[in-house]
Amino acid sequence: MTSTYQPSMFDLTDAGGGPASGVGELAGRITRHELTAGAWVDVLPGWLQGSDTVFETLLGIDWRADRRQMYDNVVDVPRLLRWFGSDEELPHPTLTEAKQALNTHYADELGEEFVTAGMCLYRDGRDSVAWHGDTIGRSARHDTMVAIVSLGSPRNLSLRPRAGNHETVRFPLGHGDLIVMGGSCQRTWEHAILKTAKAVGPRISVQFRPINVA
Repeated sequence: MTSTYQPSMFDLTDAGGGPASGVGELAGRITRHELTAGAWVDVLPGWLQGSDTVFETLLGIDWRADRRQMYDNVVDVPRLLRWFGSDEELPHPTLTEAKQALNTHYADELGEEFVTAGMCLYRDGRDSVAWHGDTIGRSARHDTMVAIVSLGSPRNLSLRPRAGNHETVRFPLGHGDLIVMGGSCQRTWEHAILKTAKAVGPRISVQFRPINVA
């Protein structure tokens, strides 16, 4: 599964090991991109340091293969899944540190905490997630935030407005990159990880959400 995976150059040292895992500063470093209809995204490449160590740990967790109804057939979900509730310990201490740092930085603007952590494993370019917004729960009616940390090989996170009349926006995310979708983004925009015929290695996304946002 990792035959085409290339570690981040930032995670390699002359001694042959990676740097200690951790997260960097957010204030003064993260860049906000204003979209339309009150939606925005914050982006910070390489926020999670030593990301390849975290990535290798997450590859070994108990991933779940789901199936879903599509028209008259039941088909495999084209990615593996794992969800951590508010009462579960995250599988790497750096993810706990990341959640705490996000809660501190966005406390005033969000008004509540990131609580759950959903994870997706995209094994290769055939794995994907179709266009959607996280609109199950309160995000169908209210502004909220979803923070995503990407690990492993970069894949494009594509965003487009539900109303159309706007070019698709793409952010290549991997190797510890952070993106936070906020404002009306989940209601007024859609996002996707689209299939690609290019040879790409596995990628894991970790999605931090407030309670009752999915």
